[in-house]
Amino acid sequence: MDPQITARKRVKSGGFSLIELVVAMVIVAIIAAIAIPSYSSYVLKSHRTDAKTALLDMASLEERFFSTNNSYSQTPSDLGYPVGTTVPFVVGSSGYYQIINITVVAATPPNGVNAGTPATYSMTAQTFGPQTSDTACQTFTLTSGGLQTAGGTDPNPNVDCWQ
Repeated sequence: MDPQITARKRVKSGGFSLIELVVAMVIVAIIAAIAIPSYSSYVLKSHRTDAKTALLDMASLEERFFSTNNSYSQTPSDLGYPVGTTVPFVVGSSGYYQIINITVVAATPPNGVNAGTPATYSMTAQTFGPQTSDTACQTFTLTSGGLQTAGGTDPNPNVDCWQ
């Protein structure tokens, strides 16, 4: 058998060339450059559920407190949170949001001039820890009237944080 043919066969079956490896690495790098930011954005968006859940839970606790006391409360321990809990406090098991504000306005009784106003509350959750990089939805606010608002420093008007 010819030694040159044997040598060529060995070279062909020897593995990958450097060019093939570089091309494969470039393809992996491109895929990673697209996938990692998309995945990070998805993770931040999924954590928004913590804030929404905490606010809706607090709203139900406020309504329960109102049904027995005829007023709302700014004190988290009145709503069932551990004694000594003060605003701001972290909500959820993961600690991505904290309640930074609970505002209560007492009802005013009617008099001969005006019809009076009902008691109201407003509460706000803000990003905390690693979630602070979510610039589209940094704060979530819920009021006693059911108004749900959110805000952030991202100027994208198409982001609906409560969805």
